[in-house]
Amino acid sequence: MLEALREEVYALNLELPKQGLVAWTQGNVSARDAETGLIVIKPSGVRFEHLTPQSMVVVDPLGKVVDGQHKPSSDTASHCYVYRQMPELRGIVHTHSRYATAFAALGQPIPCFLTGMADEFGGDIPCGGFALIGGEEIGELVVQCLKGSRSPAVILQNHGVFTVGQSAEAAVKAAVLAEDSAATAWAALQLTHIGPPIPIAQDDLDRLHYRYTHVYGQ
Repeated sequence: MLEALREEVYALNLELPKQGLVAWTQGNVSARDAETGLIVIKPSGVRFEHLTPQSMVVVDPLGKVVDGQHKPSSDTASHCYVYRQMPELRGIVHTHSRYATAFAALGQPIPCFLTGMADEFGGDIPCGGFALIGGEEIGELVVQCLKGSRSPAVILQNHGVFTVGQSAEAAVKAAVLAEDSAATAWAALQLTHIGPPIPIAQDDLDRLHYRYTHVYGQ
């Protein structure tokens, strides 16, 4: 079932360790099929090097397994909640990437100091509250943050990073750029003995984000 989408989700899950965004079995990528509404997601607790396209799990919008030999990710209920609340989305990624999650440990947003971050995120990456893993509560926090921000990424207190996109690849890109942005923000904050990071004016944030989302690229 959904062979092509399984292949895509498998390949994108392999990008997470390749990009240094996950450790051991942590993290996952999912994608929603536009025609059927079914969701393909990484299996729970399987090391990335042991994944195959066939080991991806297909679930319905409520998280019930439709096809697959494994249990789906422990984040499945939250992924499904986000898809139900934001049906325009086609991909979701969750990581515990190091620098972004450091800000989550403080319960603080990742501040936007650079034009590259303004391009992708339109400003700060917001930080939501704390919720335990396994139910829809994490998804509820993610949706709350997303609906109040232009950012395709959020961090959750004491937890990690969630990114979304109109494709699974776009969600993975947002996860990569969120970690890169967090690393540069962290580095800048180590240099405050020289001077504080320089903020970008809101008008410039708006213009940068518009150019990137409406003009940039092919």
